[in-house]
Order: sequence, then C-alpha cells, then structure tokens
Amino acid sequence: MLSFSGSLKVFLAVDPCDMRKSFNGLCALVSEHLREDPRQGALFVFTNRRRTRLKILYWDGTGLWVVAKRLEKGTFAWPKPGDPNARKMRLAPEALAMLTDGVDLRGARLRPWYERD
Repeated sequence: MLSFSGSLKVFLAVDPCDMRKSFNGLCALVSEHLREDPRQGALFVFTNRRRTRLKILYWDGTGLWVVAKRLEKGTFAWPKPGDPNARKMRLAPEALAMLTDGVDLRGARLRPWYERD
C-alpha cells in the first residue's frame, strides 16, 4: 500500500501510454502532453491500454523516481474526466491509494479481483 500526504499533488494521465517509457520518456510526456513541470514535486500516474499496469513518476528534489505496478489479474478502474478533451485529472492522494488498492472510484466499490484470501 502506498501512503502520501494530503498536500501532495497527483496528476493522472487520461490516455494510456507506452509502458516501455522510463525516466526520460515519462518526463517528456509530462512536459509535452500534460503541460506540467515534472520537477514540481507532484506525482504523475500513467497506465497502459489494457489498464493492467501503471507507472508513477515523482521528483523528490534530488532525483526522479519511477514506480511501477503490474496486476497479476484484473484491471485498474481508471477514472474518466468530466471534460472529454482533458489530458489529465487531478486526484487526491487518498484516491490514488484507493485506485492502486483496487477500489473502483466510480461508486467506491471493490473490484472482484481485489478480494484477498
């Protein structure tokens, strides 16, 4: 489980991206596609088309972090923006934690694959 402070900015890329991208490729996406500064100290979250993987890019003041998660089964419940032309969404850190833990943010229900033994 990830835990972040309530003051942290979290931006979710609406469109899927190529998960082969790492530090430089994700920085370019943040700058060019999301129109944000990757070194502002926010988290930038990306997923693949099938919604089975996600990557988070984060600048901590001294360097970049890339964090990845691959689901063994199921998919992430990727939220949809209210504006169909939006390229990014702003999420609360708590919403990111729920998203990565398997909670469907539309109605806040657990996805079937989230059930743990």
